[in-house]
Amino acid sequence: MLEVANLEVVYNEVALVLRGLSIEVPDGQIVALLGANGAGKTTTTRAVSGLLDVHEGKVTKGSVIFDGQRIDDMEPSAIVRTGITQVMEGRRVFAELTVDENLVTGGITNKDRTAVAEAHDRVMTMFPVLAGRRKAVAGYLSGGEQQMLAIGRALMANPKLLILDEPSLGLAPKLVAQIRDIIVDINRAGTSVLLIEQNATMALSIADYGYIMETGKVVMDGEAAKLLKDEDVQEFYLGLHGTDGERKSFRDVKHYKRRKRWLS
Repeated sequence: MLEVANLEVVYNEVALVLRGLSIEVPDGQIVALLGANGAGKTTTTRAVSGLLDVHEGKVTKGSVIFDGQRIDDMEPSAIVRTGITQVMEGRRVFAELTVDENLVTGGITNKDRTAVAEAHDRVMTMFPVLAGRRKAVAGYLSGGEQQMLAIGRALMANPKLLILDEPSLGLAPKLVAQIRDIIVDINRAGTSVLLIEQNATMALSIADYGYIMETGKVVMDGEAAKLLKDEDVQEFYLGLHGTDGERKSFRDVKHYKRRKRWLS
């Protein structure tokens, strides 16, 4: 469904952030994109959703193809119409608007009012806590409720692909578990998901496939279940950092040099 091929992105015509990135999201799957801060995960989402210009970024090489159509030169609103929506890091709800008003903004690109009403009903069913707070001002919702609202707003466009950027960020473990289950439910209902996370355990526990990024490129990829059991992933992402207790670069984990893919 989504193919990012050999993508390079430069900010301010100087800083090369993505260095030949290639990832795929097959139809109907959850794909996890993992990496520490600064790895290039958010830049990847901007390239897919058309928001690089806002941040003085530009695709200088490669392509982004969705459903057979090249989209890296399209406007963000046009990309939404192709079937991609995004939940940004930090939730970004409209704090002064009500829950219902936030949801209305999510369906604004859909001119079929019947479809928008049906999408609203599905969101209310999926998030009963929001159904009970439809007239509440979004800025007064809890962090977990705001995340649910941000996801619900994205679903109002009936996307084929949902991009989630750090949905577990800043949430208590119980809420992280709820968000994880919500992502699974969304996928089971037919929406593909690109899940960008630092929480490797949560992401890989529900994903079909995973990519690990460092310094703007993929250094490891594979089936999510295998990545979750991989010693290198456990060492760097699950808290096993060696005898000195210091977190190293992912390139420095003990098996790194044995992997030809990582050396390319």
